[in-house]
Amino acid sequence: MPAFDDYTFASDNTAGLAPEALEALIAANADTVPSYGNDPWTPRAKQLIRDVFETDCEVFFVFNGTAANSLALAQFCRSYHSVVCHTLSHLETDECSAPEFFLGGGKVIPLDGPNAKLRPADVEPVFARGRGVHYPKPGALSLTQCTEWGTLYTPDEIRALTDLAHARGLAVHMDGARFANAAAALAPRGGKPADFTWRAGVDVLSFGGTKNGMNTTEAVVFFRREHAREFEYRVKQGAQLASKQRFASAQWCGMLEGGAWLRHAAHANAMAQRLADGLRALPGTKLCVEPEANGVFVEMPQVAVEALRARGWHFHLFIGARGYRLMTSWATRPETIDRFLAELGAALAVG
Repeated sequence: MPAFDDYTFASDNTAGLAPEALEALIAANADTVPSYGNDPWTPRAKQLIRDVFETDCEVFFVFNGTAANSLALAQFCRSYHSVVCHTLSHLETDECSAPEFFLGGGKVIPLDGPNAKLRPADVEPVFARGRGVHYPKPGALSLTQCTEWGTLYTPDEIRALTDLAHARGLAVHMDGARFANAAAALAPRGGKPADFTWRAGVDVLSFGGTKNGMNTTEAVVFFRREHAREFEYRVKQGAQLASKQRFASAQWCGMLEGGAWLRHAAHANAMAQRLADGLRALPGTKLCVEPEANGVFVEMPQVAVEALRARGWHFHLFIGARGYRLMTSWATRPETIDRFLAELGAALAVG
């Protein structure tokens, strides 16, 4: 049977709970407390998120990223609206039309852009599509940070896009399933979470918890409270209101208090750089894009891929990419990376 480590690079979802999240869960599993968020942990978790973003934002918790994205977009769009996003975004490729479902018939419009990112020049042509009321009206722009290729938007790049969107009457949503990795990557450059969200014009953020070591909890963050009007009803109707909310909220408390969320994300990013450095040294491999967060995309000979899979390693040929996606997480160990590189090197030598 393959070792657990052999699933390391398949996804950052394959890792278990970070110790701070697990300890918080255990600590919350005592006594009886009020249900549906009326517990001591939920208001504290919301305040900690406000502290992260340095603003009086409105926060809601849901079970998964698909719900966070879809419900957030539905808050801004009606059934005749469309959501503009990148062709490789999760909205387009991995959410089984959930955004369209929660929009009540709206449409996702995917656009191409280099390195899984959009630029104003990529978005502008969408406003010339169709003939008035015969075409769905763009209602929101969705950006992914970090992107599905592990690349990052700078605050200036986000601002250029939000300025265009707002000038055209669109709301701006950010899919932050790996927001922690983006925050950890931008921190050494002086970037604060506020700088590449609300200060750059983002209206609502899907703040990912699961990929950063938590279990079944994501936060929907509205940076202007008026945008969150009656969103609690949307959460309930979308089957996303937890009766035992304390177990979701406590994890956020455990991860945000003391900065574990950033430390774990920084570790995942560092492991991706270690992996990328090792791949650069191997003949026959080629990085598809320079990794900026915790994803590495690499071209490898098919014979080497088959040899690695025969030894139990799991990774995927990623949609829209020429190469294979290798994800790292808070739990990725340096020795696992070194073992993978050694076995890849041996496979390349034989091939």
